[in-house]
Amino acid sequence: MPVIAHRRRRLGIAAGTALLTLTVAGCSGLGRTAVGPIAYTTERDVEITVNSPPVKGCHRLAPSGAKVVSNGTLVDIILYRTRNCTGPGTTYLAKSFTDVNAASALPWRSYSTVH
Repeated sequence: MPVIAHRRRRLGIAAGTALLTLTVAGCSGLGRTAVGPIAYTTERDVEITVNSPPVKGCHRLAPSGAKVVSNGTLVDIILYRTRNCTGPGTTYLAKSFTDVNAASALPWRSYSTVH
């Protein structure tokens, strides 16, 4: 094999490896999601469904809050009575489960995922 062809081949392999590395690094930055729906019923009896929310961060529910929450995702969630995922009185809701609030309880106002 001539020296020029060998160098060209090695250069092509190096360029391909660098491109593959950049592609993988770029894809790893994409946000992961909790595959599946989170459905809830507001205090005003409106049904809302959120499909595949991101696994990072705090997610607000409707301003009036939720009295029933169904977790149809592949991850567990934590329900909060505040709008910013803080404070006492949280509820752990496992995947494929539903939580129904007591009539006298405050509504759920936000949630975060367990990942």
